[in-house]
This record gives sequence, structure tokens and C-alpha cells, in this order.
Amino acid sequence: MSKLVVLQPTKQPSIPLLPSSLSDFSGTKLCQIQYKRKVWQPKGALHVAAASTKKILVMGGTRFIGIFLSRLLVKEGHQVTLFTRGKAPITQQLPGEPDSEYSDFKSKILHLKGDRKDFEFVKSSLSAEGFDVVYDINGREADEVEPILDALPNLEQYIYCSSAGVYLKSDLLPHCETDAVDPKSRHKGKLNTENLLASRGVNWTSLRPVYIYGPLNYNPVEEWFFHRLKAGRPIPIPNSGVQITQLGHVKDLAKAFIQVLGNEKASKQVFNISGEKYVTFDGLARACAKAAGFPEPEIVHYNPKEFDFGKKKAFPFRDQHFFASIEKAKHVLGWEPEFDLVEGLADSYNLDFGRGTYRKEADFSTDDMILGKSLVLQS
Repeated sequence: MSKLVVLQPTKQPSIPLLPSSLSDFSGTKLCQIQYKRKVWQPKGALHVAAASTKKILVMGGTRFIGIFLSRLLVKEGHQVTLFTRGKAPITQQLPGEPDSEYSDFKSKILHLKGDRKDFEFVKSSLSAEGFDVVYDINGREADEVEPILDALPNLEQYIYCSSAGVYLKSDLLPHCETDAVDPKSRHKGKLNTENLLASRGVNWTSLRPVYIYGPLNYNPVEEWFFHRLKAGRPIPIPNSGVQITQLGHVKDLAKAFIQVLGNEKASKQVFNISGEKYVTFDGLARACAKAAGFPEPEIVHYNPKEFDFGKKKAFPFRDQHFFASIEKAKHVLGWEPEFDLVEGLADSYNLDFGRGTYRKEADFSTDDMILGKSLVLQS
């Protein structure tokens, strides 16, 4: 039998934030690095109001995106239930989050424990509770979504976290929502889910982020660079380093998720969500250094074809141009990313890595292979 649990607040100590250096970054050229740190000010506190309060189910919600999304939903006055396996704490106090705000959030969030791949449990528990809106943050396959739709025939909106990785590789960029998709991509499950939602006739909205970054990021995006910068090591970047990519801050993504809620203009629509500007791989390395207050890094370029890294990943990004247009979200939803790249990276550093917290230990084994060959060639 399903069980909703109300979590009681417990007081946790607030944690002082580290300052950071912020200055303009064009995406292609950095100004002279400033070593004097400025006082860090938190961003991402924009208040976005939905039309009415809803009973909302969040599939996931304790790892990264959902942590920020659920807080916004609770602040809007919605009744929010997180569906998780219960392996991670249902709530955690964010660095810099006032005790009063955390206690209020923890007292209001609800939890439904279960495995979303247990389809019979999903159908029985969700139909018993009834929800107006579902935010599906961690869905990867269409068959994981079908039981949710079956359980909630009166669902008002299904909001899905897809990926810009569904697009077919193209010479014409940026990717737009109408571009061809790749049914063989590693994100084909998300593409199949979008197709399922369209075929079922439900009111759905799908967001396609590019690379997501920010505090608590479990993917080694900015963390990969921060590890090397902290160790004072050169940063190995494949090929020329002028490959263009795009990052979007998790708080801006959470805000976009809020703005599609109950929005008629978002009905049965797909939106790309990411940062305003694009950046080269080399530029990203410099931006990470600037955001965290490190000296400009030494960058070493290498040819990946000359190495056998085995199953290890030598670089955290796909070695190609990969970025998407966010104009549709801006014009249709009135959404705007709040963070520029350096500000967003500073926010991530100050609230996470700069405090000594990270998801993965540093592994420089592939770096050493690259740098070792580089030294031989130079000699």
C-alpha cells in the first residue's frame, strides 16, 4: 500500500559561502583575469506564479534538477509529492539556504516511496492519490511513462525533461525544435517518450536541455575542469579546442519548468532550454578558471585517435559542435536565462566544489597519458 509521508523540519547549521570573481565573458574572448575576489551574491530567486495551486507529482526530485524545481513549486503554494526509491534523503539543506526556508520546505514536501519500474505499484499508488500535474524529471523510457498515464486519466498536464541529445547531428546549427531527430541516439528513449505523449492525446510539454550545470551537478561538467584547476594541472582538450557547445544553469531550467505549468502556450510543445551564449571548449576552460578565481589555465590539445583510453572518458563533452536555439522559449514563454556563463559557474563553484564537495573523485589517468605523450613530442 502506498504511503505519503510528511517530513518534519530539523534545524541544520547554515554554511558560509566562498566569494568569487565575476566579470564579463563573451564566449570567445576573456578579459584580463582579475585575482581580487568580489563578494558573491546568490541569483536564481525569481518568483514565477502559476495560475492556481495544483497537486503535483515529481518523478525524482532528490538528485539535481528536482531539488531546485521542487523548492519553486512549494514556494508557489502547490502540494508537491516526490516519487523516489527512498535511497537518498528526501530533502537536504542547500548551501546558503536560510534555516527558516529549509524548515518550511521540509515541512511541506511529501514523499511516495516506490520503484517506477514496478508498473503495477505505480498504477495503484498514483490512481489512489490522484494528481493534477506530473513533472517527470528522471524518465528515460516510454514504457516507464505509460503506467503513469493509465493511472491518471484526468491528468491536466504532463511535463517531461527530455534532452537536446535527441537531435540528429547536423552541419546546420543551432538546433531548433523543428530539426530532424535521431531515432538511434543514446537518448532515443526520451524521443520515444515524447512520441508516446503525443499519441496519447494528453496535455504535455517537453523541455530539451543541452548541457546542464550548477550546484549538486552529478554529471562531471564543470567539476571536471574544477578538479584540474584546483590541482594546478594543464587542461587537456581534444583537437583544436574551438568546438562550440552550450551550457544552461539548473536554476534557469527549473524556472523554465515553472513557466510551462498551466501555460496554454506550452500545450503539446517542445522547448530547447539552455544558456544565452555558446562557448568553445577552450573558452569554457578559461571561464571555469575566471569563475573560481584561478589563474588562466594551460591548455593542451591532443588528437583522441592517437590514444586508447579503454572505457575511460578523457573529456566530458561530445567532441563536436553542439548547441541549440532558445528563441522559442524566450518568445513563447517569456522565459529568459538569468545566469551568464561565468556567473553561473561561480554560483556552482561557491555552492559546491569551492566548499570541498563534489560527486566524483579526481581521476587524472587519461590526462597523464595525454600529457606524457605531449612531453615526448616536445622533447
